[in-house]
Amino acid sequence: MDHLPVMYAETLQQLAIKSDGIYLDCTFGRGGHSQGILKQLGTSGRLLAFDRDADAINSELAQEMLKDGRFKLTHSCFSNMEQIAGSEGWVGKVDGVLMDLGVSSPQLDNPERGFSFMRDGPLDMRMDGSTGVSAQQWLASADEQVLVKVLFDYGEERFARRIARAVIDNRAKAPISTTRQLAELVADAVPVREKHKHPATRTFQAIRIEINSELDELKAALQQSAQILKPKGRLVVISFHSLEDRIVKRFIRDESGAKYNPGKLPIKEADIAKGLLKKVGKSLKAGQQEVSQNPRARSAIMRVAEKV
Repeated sequence: MDHLPVMYAETLQQLAIKSDGIYLDCTFGRGGHSQGILKQLGTSGRLLAFDRDADAINSELAQEMLKDGRFKLTHSCFSNMEQIAGSEGWVGKVDGVLMDLGVSSPQLDNPERGFSFMRDGPLDMRMDGSTGVSAQQWLASADEQVLVKVLFDYGEERFARRIARAVIDNRAKAPISTTRQLAELVADAVPVREKHKHPATRTFQAIRIEINSELDELKAALQQSAQILKPKGRLVVISFHSLEDRIVKRFIRDESGAKYNPGKLPIKEADIAKGLLKKVGKSLKAGQQEVSQNPRARSAIMRVAEKV
């Protein structure tokens, strides 16, 4: 395997893979996690992977892996997992669901995709380039208040108003069409720099989350994962920023206890709706050695839950 995905060993360990189990990899990417799962499956085991990105689906590795009859790969958002698992007859029968969130390395490394301010390219940022509006199109039409809200809510950007005003002023003169244009515009608008962080980091994150509906996708997928898992099936989620992690943490917490606390009302415990999951251990982070080899792993946080 040329590329080891983030928290590879921890992922395989926490999925507690059974040789005859059914597993879903919600974010195929470069296929590293999927390869690891397949290695631990026997002849009757099954793995279904998803990716929104046609480049991942059509990659040489993906096409090679599809020769394995135990493996299927679907060009889809992972918010469709319940429907697709249902078409396989797997609802309530899945042993493990993995979500490795955020942007994949190939997406960041390809300037044409427009995800990174480190390389100049067209301002696109779509996970699935065949649908939706690009970052350039969105920036050209979003009004100032929407810009401020997205930058503040999804980028946790304290200079959201300054950046939004700069976007409005600049696009009145010429279209904002490249990653370099946007990165320079933000750098000029931000009065204070964070140490070891490019001033456009939060803005790029916010716009990417908005145009790909990433947080809504995550919320829908988490709910569906609880439905399709079998008892003792595992949910393993790797997040890369606080917004994602907060959603995952709250979801697991909310599904790990009573859905309704009756207080002093006379109600039988058997009548109280219970959550579908239980939290497994504490959150995990990448080890020092992995972080030194792959700096992107520094922000990774893994949370695990099990179907009750």
